[in-house]
Amino acid sequence: FKKGIDSFNDRRYYDAHEFWEELWSEHLLKDALFIQGLIQASVAYFHITNFNLKGSRNLFNKSLPKLKKFPSNHRNFNLIGFISGLEKSKDQVSIIEKTKDFNWDLAPRIVLEK
Repeated sequence: FKKGIDSFNDRRYYDAHEFWEELWSEHLLKDALFIQGLIQASVAYFHITNFNLKGSRNLFNKSLPKLKKFPSNHRNFNLIGFISGLEKSKDQVSIIEKTKDFNWDLAPRIVLEK
């Protein structure tokens, strides 16, 4: 889980997806839907790096409803800030025509609260 967070925060979105997908597929988790939402968020950003705006839009739209089902401090995430960053990214991906126009400053970092 932590390796996925570190990868996401380093903008290695494909790696984050791989770490979380292993966790999601190989373990029976009570919050599997949360992990799936993280996987989809990381792949949404990966699609931007891979020139696939349609795929990115699709995965933001799948990720957000899953993550919003969880309390704002689930797994010690600052989920409110994370979701806000995802929504801002989704909004921008909805209006740009080229991936090079994406503002990477919108991509959130995962902040764990104590």
